[in-house]
Amino acid sequence: MNRIVIVGGSAGGLATAEALRRAGYGGVITLLGEEPHLPYDRPPLSKQVLTGEWEPERLVLRGKVEMDALGLDLRLGVPAIGLDLSGRSVVLADGADVPYDALVIATGVRPRYLPGSEVVPGVHTLRTLDDAISLKARLLRGRRLVIVGAGFVGAEVAAVAGGLGVKVTLLEAGPLPLAQAIGEQAGHVLAEIHRGHGVELRTHAAVAEIVSAGGAVTGVRLADDTVLPADDVLVAIGSVPNTAWLDGSGLTLGDGLVCDEFSAAAASVYGVGDVARWHNPLFGTAMRIEHRTNAAEQGLTVAHNVLHPQARRPFAPVPYFWSDQYGMKVQAYGHLRDHDEALVLDGDVSQRRLLIAYRTGDRLAGVLAAGMSPKILRAWRALIAARTPWAGAIAGTTAA
Repeated sequence: MNRIVIVGGSAGGLATAEALRRAGYGGVITLLGEEPHLPYDRPPLSKQVLTGEWEPERLVLRGKVEMDALGLDLRLGVPAIGLDLSGRSVVLADGADVPYDALVIATGVRPRYLPGSEVVPGVHTLRTLDDAISLKARLLRGRRLVIVGAGFVGAEVAAVAGGLGVKVTLLEAGPLPLAQAIGEQAGHVLAEIHRGHGVELRTHAAVAEIVSAGGAVTGVRLADDTVLPADDVLVAIGSVPNTAWLDGSGLTLGDGLVCDEFSAAAASVYGVGDVARWHNPLFGTAMRIEHRTNAAEQGLTVAHNVLHPQARRPFAPVPYFWSDQYGMKVQAYGHLRDHDEALVLDGDVSQRRLLIAYRTGDRLAGVLAAGMSPKILRAWRALIAARTPWAGAIAGTTAA
């Protein structure tokens, strides 16, 4: 195997490249990145970068010396625009064709936009470092920010902006923030915390249009014709897997790049990170995880599978994610979506304590905690990994 091409220069792509080198692969590794920046960490974009606690340079995952030591054929700022699956080559926007013996697709996701909002000054999305720098410059005391979407990004930015003295209105189309991802019980707790910190949270809010005048955004019009004044609007209504460049390639696409339990999409083609929808045998279902830890872990497994096709390992993690809001760290293990039951084992909003177990079928599927010790979370993670039946996991549990 002479050349491995990795399309995607973020955490998952870099983790794959590093794992290949640690395993002794001495051939060419071409790492392609759409952005001009060295691979950097994305979770701080909605937190430490916006507060000014971190300068952008701190986000870089590996410095120039470390990157040079990997001996990569590093090509940044040139997106992939096509794939010749039979000819085993990636087509770049600059016209180059990059041949491969094995291909790793780690192209991540892009933000969803409201129709017509892409070109309105003052309307933001938050996915890249440049997005965060642009938004940070606007978060000044007394300004008005309307956030459309109370998912992880929207909720985290609301917490940061409110702390900076910005007047925040947080809009959610559903009944509660993050309810689809973590359930109603946790959504109720987060709603109370946001309102307690002065955020105007509006649920069941349907956005009709972004209002602008004089070449800049002035507000958001709701379906009931209410207009919410705004100096800036953050659109945080989810993301779309970056698979458009794979259209017509012959790979299976459906809410991401469809992969099997080995993260393989085709012979010698693998998916890593946010873009990959793979079958997780631990839970017996397909999932696509948009969290930093998952991308890095999947990169390690894929590196092994690329180098050892006769001894491939399934990628069967207990997914992990976290969110920081108002100094409270919310952490979760497992597969929380589409659960059949969410049982609150401990809840005290005033103490910022929360422990919820999630059931899917007759199994413990996940756990979410805030204000809990890591020891408790590790114990729950072990139960999930062991496929523990719900009754056995819950029996005799007490909050610690």
